[in-house]
Amino acid sequence: MQLRVDKLGVITAALTAYGAFLAPFATFRANRIVAGEGRSISEALPPTWAALVLLVVIVAIILAILKTPGVLRLAIALCALAVLALAIGAAAGQLTPPENTYARVSPASGFWLLLFALALLAADALTRLRPSPLVRVAILSAVLGFIAVVLISGAWDGLSLLKEYASRADTFWAEAGKHVMLALGSLAAATAVGIPLGVLCHRVPRLRDGLLGALNAIQTIPSIALFGILIAPLGWIALHVPGAAAIGIRGIGTAPAFVALFLYSLLPIVANTVVGLAGVPREANEAARGIGMTDFQRLAGIEFPLAFPVILTGIRIVLVQNIGLATIAALIGGGGFGVFVFQGVGQTAMDLVLLGAVPTVLLAFTAAIVLDAVIETATPYHNRVQSA
Repeated sequence: MQLRVDKLGVITAALTAYGAFLAPFATFRANRIVAGEGRSISEALPPTWAALVLLVVIVAIILAILKTPGVLRLAIALCALAVLALAIGAAAGQLTPPENTYARVSPASGFWLLLFALALLAADALTRLRPSPLVRVAILSAVLGFIAVVLISGAWDGLSLLKEYASRADTFWAEAGKHVMLALGSLAAATAVGIPLGVLCHRVPRLRDGLLGALNAIQTIPSIALFGILIAPLGWIALHVPGAAAIGIRGIGTAPAFVALFLYSLLPIVANTVVGLAGVPREANEAARGIGMTDFQRLAGIEFPLAFPVILTGIRIVLVQNIGLATIAALIGGGGFGVFVFQGVGQTAMDLVLLGAVPTVLLAFTAAIVLDAVIETATPYHNRVQSA
């Protein structure tokens, strides 16, 4: 039997090999702010763990290079990722001196490169397998469940990232709540305003170009600049409008961050609403008129259901965008995970930066997968109605 080489797999294998054999796996620091010393897999891990990591890495490299079944590639990628996650916790126990509370152990470039390469292998396998939306959500749930079990078990407690969390646990969850509130709250407000605006633009073509042009102009303003622009008018409102300050409207803090995210959210929702409604087949509308349906009945019963997958795509774009942009809100006192990112930058503490960055990425990744599954689930229904 002739063995066939997978071109993308060669790149993945090269990244995996470099991360495993050439780059440092873990970094040891005497305290949280001094420069660290990189340690290879064999230096950072107990012999049994080192052998296990290298074994799964070599198997993953072989399966990546060769054109192998997608199920096998996915299985080895997930297995290797699980071993990698447990191994970095073992590295903390191996490198930290006994009863030393100042030493810090964190993942080094080799670990992150392995994580990226193996995740790429898993993503490639999923693309080839084309699992159903339910299966994708199930895989995501299993991965999140595995992370939760590892966190609860204490396997990562020796890592610098978890030590940073331990000293800020209450603050972390308070800022997490603010981050989610900013992202979801601004999305809800933009959806409530953007969908009617999109319907209006679809019904009144003369309004469409002007409104979409204005919203597009807002998108071109850098987030920091937009936050700064909003400080003055909101500060004026807080001073001169009775009761405004009492409900949280101020020049700095959550209010300008919320308004900025709301403004950034409008264009994708309005534009996708217009595109979705424009894509409704003329035959469907004519049939609805033929049976005597009013404009509102056609909108609610025919046009909106057909346009829903496209509108939902705009909502998905906004949610992922807002989860990332909410990090910047910390610069004007809006809170969120950005608090840890900017504190870490100021203190030259990379693990504190990661304490804010990692949950932000995880939230965005989870939201993207779940909403993609919802959109794909809604689309077949859309197609059936359209062809009826």
